[in-house]
Amino acid sequence: MKHLPALLACLLFSCVCAAKTHVEIAEQNAQSVVAVNVVKKDGSTFTGTGFVVSQNGLIATSRHVSDNALFINITFNNGAVSDEAKVAAESQLVDLALLKIPAQGLPTVTLGDAQTVLPGQIITVIGNPRRLQNTVSSGLISQVRKKANGVIWHQISAPISPSSSGSPVFNEDGDVISVAFASFKGDGNQNLNFAVPANYLAQLIDKAGYLPPLRPQAAPAPQNAFVRHIQKSWNIVKGWFGQNPAPAPAEE
Repeated sequence: MKHLPALLACLLFSCVCAAKTHVEIAEQNAQSVVAVNVVKKDGSTFTGTGFVVSQNGLIATSRHVSDNALFINITFNNGAVSDEAKVAAESQLVDLALLKIPAQGLPTVTLGDAQTVLPGQIITVIGNPRRLQNTVSSGLISQVRKKANGVIWHQISAPISPSSSGSPVFNEDGDVISVAFASFKGDGNQNLNFAVPANYLAQLIDKAGYLPPLRPQAAPAPQNAFVRHIQKSWNIVKGWFGQNPAPAPAEE
């Protein structure tokens, strides 16, 4: 009987708490993930990944993608190519940058709360490894690492290849919780990849004068009559089995 409350809670709320599948997350966010095409000042070319964080053309990526850029533009997953992208802001603390293109009405991602991220959490990553646009991969938050300077990194097990810098890392709600930026390369290393938590990105967006696309805090759902009836019935059942003390007599 002691497990009955948990069972009832699962039956009542499983449909509300169900995580999204990788397919659902990809379908929800694919249009917001872009390729960042860069011509460097030395004449070399570079491709990274980015994602739209405001409808009027603000795009997040890794800072090293846009470093020493002579020209940048954006390719969307439908093949459309933007006008020139300008660097709108760069973080000096972590590997993040914001690019701006002239646009309106773009689909955006939603940023989640990276402070709630835990090791073992399932993730979905959408990126452009080896310029294979909108590649979906999955993995785990392998660990939350705190650097000597206090900066937090997410170690992730999802495969990350060249051109994936700037890829959004999604939680099971389909919210971006971090931004992939680096890997440990070398013989014997497998899926040792790292991402910048989305809270740093939200701060950079705010500092640049834009509103971060945060998920609204949900108000507590009003308790309906059915739930109240279940709770009342369970309290009665617990009373039958002696789990509730008898009420004390009222003082005269």
